[in-house]
Amino acid sequence: MLHLLATFAHPDDAELLAGGTLIKAVDQGHRVGVLDLTRGELGTRGTPELRAREAAAAAELMGLAVRESLGLPDGHLDNTDAMRREVVAAIRRHRPRTVITHYPVGRHPDHRRASELVRDACFLSGLANYPAEGERHRPAKLLFAMGYREDPVQPSFLVDTTAQFDRKLQAMRCFASQWDDATRQGGELYPNGQSLFELVRTQDAHAGSRIRTGYAERFWTPEAVAVEDVVVMGVESL
Repeated sequence: MLHLLATFAHPDDAELLAGGTLIKAVDQGHRVGVLDLTRGELGTRGTPELRAREAAAAAELMGLAVRESLGLPDGHLDNTDAMRREVVAAIRRHRPRTVITHYPVGRHPDHRRASELVRDACFLSGLANYPAEGERHRPAKLLFAMGYREDPVQPSFLVDTTAQFDRKLQAMRCFASQWDDATRQGGELYPNGQSLFELVRTQDAHAGSRIRTGYAERFWTPEAVAVEDVVVMGVESL
């Protein structure tokens, strides 16, 4: 059983979009896993075999309990019944309490389709008669990693990743085939002449400034976030 399962379209998406949060969860004693939906075989740089080795190195650095690739077709993700069954089987196999996936809106078609696919699979996994391998299990919480969105939607909450930021960059650097000397970004990052790593540092530092910390990552949920004690809430207002 995993406490937290990050389910993203490509190897390296988890590190980029939620790497600090995943490492922090490991630091807190949780069992954390990553499910890569594809092998990233359509990527301009590297090969699926090389990216698999890079993903394994990043998983070890982050302290993941498991990392798995479903091998769904890169560039062709869709919310079909066949793909839902694959994701449902993985959810039932790992039985996470919380799942993190892509924000529903994205530049990369695989990202936005993965978001819908994972959301529906989380629901269907809880149906006893849904025809997929494993015993029914429905995660209690689904979080959407906002990453580096430029639209005006505000995050529901931010996670302080100051203590984990350097390790996040180290995990990202495991994907040398994708990001070494990269100044032309894809996914949700728009190029501005900076290296990818400096751009991530800038973006995560800006997110951190919003909650008065060094670095942070952004998440969104359609439901409200409960606060148990307003007296001890952080982030000063004035």
